[in-house]
Amino acid sequence: MAERKYFVVSEYNDTNMFVEERTAEFKWHSGFAISQKQKSILEFHNAIAKEYPSEEILEISSKSINPFGVALSAFNLMITHKKSGNVFSVESAFQSSKVFQYGGPYVDLLEKNSKEAKKDERLRNSGKLICFKFYKTTWKLEPKTSFYDWLYINAVAQNDELRKEILKYKIFTDIEFNHNKSINCQARAAALYVSLFNVGLLKTALESLQAYHDVISTGKHVTNSDNEQLNFFDQ
Repeated sequence: MAERKYFVVSEYNDTNMFVEERTAEFKWHSGFAISQKQKSILEFHNAIAKEYPSEEILEISSKSINPFGVALSAFNLMITHKKSGNVFSVESAFQSSKVFQYGGPYVDLLEKNSKEAKKDERLRNSGKLICFKFYKTTWKLEPKTSFYDWLYINAVAQNDELRKEILKYKIFTDIEFNHNKSINCQARAAALYVSLFNVGLLKTALESLQAYHDVISTGKHVTNSDNEQLNFFDQ
């Protein structure tokens, strides 16, 4: 048996913060083959369906049975910087932004594919993670998933087909995510995107970095400054 978190689209409150995290126990099919992973995904979804029998569930990972789930994986989901035209995956952007005690950010990882970026030895040999630096913008480690989620929802917003498809779902899973070992999760970021859209705050959250922080921390846009920092992807 295995235990994994799944993510349910919610409204902002003191507990859920736009995304409700729940846990399901299910039969695990061991092995590295995609077919084994997909068997585990089906078991996972069947367990969730006992609680949410009328809701469709989308697995977001390279192992997903649904091609949209594969496309929405951070390994495959691409971001375009509108000014420079640079294109990179969410995963490569995330890994290239890590700043450690003894090195980083390793910006050359932006030019690597997702697998190469994630497996780069420097990410494991540079000491403790202290922050993220994406181009000229520095992100603290708290709130824990803030930077990763920001990258992800911006990437989805740039893709017309995916941003329409993702809105069909209210529950998201990632069979590769183990909450005992990791913090950031593409399934959680996907649920956040849908939740922000449903409550009418997605456009606001994408307006600027300050607006994003306002929305995520308070559930509304509270900044009225005329000097807000622009969204990186529109600069």
